[in-house]
Amino acid sequence: MMMDAKIPVGDLADKWNNYKDSSKLINPANRKKLDIIVVGTGLAGSSCAATLAEQGYNVKSFCFQDSARRAHSVAAQGGVNAAKNYKNDGDSVYRMFYDTIKGGDFRSREANVYRLAECSLALIDQAVAQGVPFAREYGGYLNNRSFGGVQVSRTFYARGQTGQQLMIGAYQALMRQVSAGKVKTYTRHEMLELVLVDGKARGIIARNLETGEIERHAANAVVLATGGYGKVYYLSTLAMGCNSSAIWRAHKKGAFLSGVSWIQFHPTCLPQIGETQSKLTLMSESLRNDGRIWVPKKSGDERVPNEIPEEERDYYLERRYPTFGNLSPRDISSRAAKERIDAGCGVGPMKNAVCLDFSKAIKEQGRDKIEEKYGNLFRMYDKINGVDAYKEPMLISPAAHFTMGGLWVDYDLMTTIPGLFALGEANFSDHGANRLGANSLLQSCVDGYFIAPYTIPNYLSGELKAEKVTTDHPSFAEAEDSVREQLSRFLNLKGHLSADHFHKTLGRLLYNKCGLSRTRESLQEAIVEIRALKKSFDHELKITGDEGVNSELEKAGRVSDFLELGELMCHDALQREESCGAHFREEYQTSDGEAVRNDKDFCYVSAWEWKGEGAEPELHKEPLVFETVQLTVRSYK
Repeated sequence: MMMDAKIPVGDLADKWNNYKDSSKLINPANRKKLDIIVVGTGLAGSSCAATLAEQGYNVKSFCFQDSARRAHSVAAQGGVNAAKNYKNDGDSVYRMFYDTIKGGDFRSREANVYRLAECSLALIDQAVAQGVPFAREYGGYLNNRSFGGVQVSRTFYARGQTGQQLMIGAYQALMRQVSAGKVKTYTRHEMLELVLVDGKARGIIARNLETGEIERHAANAVVLATGGYGKVYYLSTLAMGCNSSAIWRAHKKGAFLSGVSWIQFHPTCLPQIGETQSKLTLMSESLRNDGRIWVPKKSGDERVPNEIPEEERDYYLERRYPTFGNLSPRDISSRAAKERIDAGCGVGPMKNAVCLDFSKAIKEQGRDKIEEKYGNLFRMYDKINGVDAYKEPMLISPAAHFTMGGLWVDYDLMTTIPGLFALGEANFSDHGANRLGANSLLQSCVDGYFIAPYTIPNYLSGELKAEKVTTDHPSFAEAEDSVREQLSRFLNLKGHLSADHFHKTLGRLLYNKCGLSRTRESLQEAIVEIRALKKSFDHELKITGDEGVNSELEKAGRVSDFLELGELMCHDALQREESCGAHFREEYQTSDGEAVRNDKDFCYVSAWEWKGEGAEPELHKEPLVFETVQLTVRSYK
């Protein structure tokens, strides 16, 4: 099957305007006749649902949290990028586009990335109009700071709470449409199956997590804005409930998954402190603007950080990447930290961390200035660790964080299933093999506010004359039966191991063999071990409780999907015989440990098709054609 990315004609800078000028429209009277399901209420889901409802469509909004506001977008702290050039430091839409393409190691589509940079300008105005309290300079102008992988200041921020503040803006927009009767929210509902009618997405099967009831919901189009799958590693920066089930169930119905093994490990997280831990805490990348990262020069140094004199410290990012230093991109910074930790230079009780030191910044700027910029992050660090980071270095470590991979989508953000759209982190579209910091909030907002409201109507205009599908259609009964059969199978297993046991085992396995670095051997071993773990899961799982309210039953479905996804991640990493971005194959590196990309054989997007239980997945390739940028060796030295 050839995938059509549907990239518009014209020069790169004109493509989005050409698309908007020629896209099909639906008049207001007809919009009232069309129903759209949006799964997920983070920034992508809330902004999309609110904007489509404002246009007059009927929207059903689903989330598994108690409130739409509890979506995981609130956890993003550091900021949101936009090429406004307020600092007059040389920024532009093109420069932001180039930084993002280069940051992703030239493994994303030019057209999608340029559109991201172009739409960034409107997002800041949108957020300010919603009342998002971005930081301002003394004169009242919006302030900016830098993030990794760039040499300009283009990141707008609200202290260390940017995601939360943007989320409140999107939530208000959503609630306004709820009050207007154009959005109906279904909180504490989990999507368990996608319903296809004549090959098109026409609804979902959801489980009411407060009653255990299985529900059918029909629509003219379905949008998945369900975030990433970093929780496949168990220990990650993601909330405990984050999962891959919505996109994985869609994948099993025919939606291709792309770049599945491109997983970002955030370099600025709190290290693991014990075996019983269930998640890791993210400290914002913005801290790297003023914090300096170092480890002891001598391996096995037992002294506490403040006792180690300056001349015995290795500021390894400044040493290895003098141009970008502590603001080197996340994949490079995380691998460099792991290399130092593996070399025995780690600090902390488990020797699994590096130092993030603010002493120089406090000396130069004063404590008040640092407190003004990062106060809530320092308080959070103190609350968790009982340590005053104004007086001694923070201890940080890389942790699984963001997934660049996701459902394959075309320029319209539509998957290989007609009528099924994927927004934000649930799709693969903008970040290539590595995401630059502060582009995540941007992509989610841009997809929801500015892109989907054009592309979804463009699709729906062709559906106006189609026969109305209701939940009585046989496809709904068939999908519901498959959901009930799986839940029943889980409940009837008479094993002795919890879903958490399998999740933790999978997470450790993936971290060691398909994590910050991979090898052919480790990936082949991982595939064999995951298959054995799946067999064990199918026989040894024990679910307490019944089909009613049951968090263990919820977990079982999610872990079952993670096991299958984990195997596909290893296939994807094994097939790509190069190092690019976050995908570091140890066989493909320079003598000084830098990634070696293979543009001749791997300059394409990998898109995987599900071929059935126990069958090998099928690889499809979307060639990446670069007309505007030149493929260069990605160097931050």
